[in-house]
Amino acid sequence: MSTDVSIDPHLLDDLEWRGLIAHATDRDALREALTQGRVRFYVGFDPTAPSLHMGHLVQILTARRLQQAGHTPYALVGGATGMIGDPKESGERVMNTADTVKDWVERVRRQIEPFLSFDGDNAATMVNNLDWTQDLSTIDFLRDIGKHFPVNRMLARDVVRSRLEAGISYTEFSYVLLQSLDYLNLFRDHGVTLQFGGSDQWGNLTAGVELIRRSDGGRVHAIATPLMTKADGTKYGKTEGGALWLDPKLMPPYSFFQFWLNAEDAKVGELLRVFTFLPREEIEALEAAHAEKPFLRAAQKALAEQVTSLVHGEQETQRIIAASAALFGGGDLSGLGPALGAALQEAGVITLPRSAQLPGVVDLLVEAGLAKSKGEARRTVAEGGAYLNNVRVEDVDAVPSAADLVDGEWLVLRRGKKKFAGVRVQ
Repeated sequence: MSTDVSIDPHLLDDLEWRGLIAHATDRDALREALTQGRVRFYVGFDPTAPSLHMGHLVQILTARRLQQAGHTPYALVGGATGMIGDPKESGERVMNTADTVKDWVERVRRQIEPFLSFDGDNAATMVNNLDWTQDLSTIDFLRDIGKHFPVNRMLARDVVRSRLEAGISYTEFSYVLLQSLDYLNLFRDHGVTLQFGGSDQWGNLTAGVELIRRSDGGRVHAIATPLMTKADGTKYGKTEGGALWLDPKLMPPYSFFQFWLNAEDAKVGELLRVFTFLPREEIEALEAAHAEKPFLRAAQKALAEQVTSLVHGEQETQRIIAASAALFGGGDLSGLGPALGAALQEAGVITLPRSAQLPGVVDLLVEAGLAKSKGEARRTVAEGGAYLNNVRVEDVDAVPSAADLVDGEWLVLRRGKKKFAGVRVQ
């Protein structure tokens, strides 16, 4: 991505059209800053897990939009704040060890880097807030930072108020001071004048703006992106298996692709705006096509392909599409790599030892849950409804051999057009 670019005067309009601004400090001043020159901005990520997830992706892609519009990103990984964690409404966070946080810092850093350009006139910079906090004395912190934070305002924050009765530690209570210190340091040392984050961070964002005004007389800006919610108002980012992780080891790319492919009709337009870089005309055309023929799921298909390509790469996305086409359309199963295994894991997999004689197809259909009994399995074969590796099974006594294993380890069983399961030989 080339970053030797001029300032895009329509950036704020595009962010607003995409629904990416839930809150902002003085919008007129912000618009002036974003159109008059190159703005240095930052967004922070706390390493409170071994991977970033869907909510973080909103921030990463917003940073990319600002950089493409000519502004200069500072991506902050919270080696210090990650030791504490932002207060949660549900209760005290579990503190991780310093070694764990250090490892997660590097993982998060590696996940962010591909989305930004570190070359050009507005090259990105990666920073770690542990660099300016680890040698800061308690006395200096209290004198220089703590004195600017009225306790009554801190107590008025929603997350703090909700925790007062059950109890909140001084550690979590003080998190806002550390995040505000980040903004102050980046303002002083790098000329950063804009911070953004999720709307659940709005209290922290504005606290940083206020600290800079009180301590240095500086005028800076903040933006909050909306929290993503489903049509029923519940939060996105959770699947049956947990968070929608960006790390392919925690969430296989095939499962990631399927999440977007199954987006709700009522939300697919919003998701296209927030999570893709498709131009407005193309998104509006997809929305119109979806409104006319929602059963074709053209908008969902575009969404899944675009977001998966951004996170896992276009080559992996094409393998996923090929794996789906092969499983549901009877195509060639060979050469699909991990995408085939991930697709089968979604459907259900049974595992057999490599040393054992493979069971017959009838037994495999029962064991894989595609038939309730051997009698039902035999009838399925006799009626032409059983497939092994997308080839119709003609013989009720058929037994697969090692030569039938796709990529040396998989058998793909299918009953009818849509019911399939995997057999893994290890």
